[in-house]
Amino acid sequence: MRPQVPGGALVSHIEVTAATVQRGDIIQLGGQACRVRELFQLPQGAKQLVFESGELLVIHTRTRLVAVRLLRRR
Repeated sequence: MRPQVPGGALVSHIEVTAATVQRGDIIQLGGQACRVRELFQLPQGAKQLVFESGELLVIHTRTRLVAVRLLRRR
């Protein structure tokens, strides 16, 4: 069973890669939760992530990170 948050959304812990990361994903880096605000495609399948805090992270095609994704009910 997935935990629920107020507003009818479900929280899902997922593994993300450069191919599957989405805006709004929350990735924990160095003990700090960072929400992805913007994505930019880079050469050879890499992506640059811009977090709401203004920090940048480049993930390559083989990078795998654990993230939290809010799934909205329809």
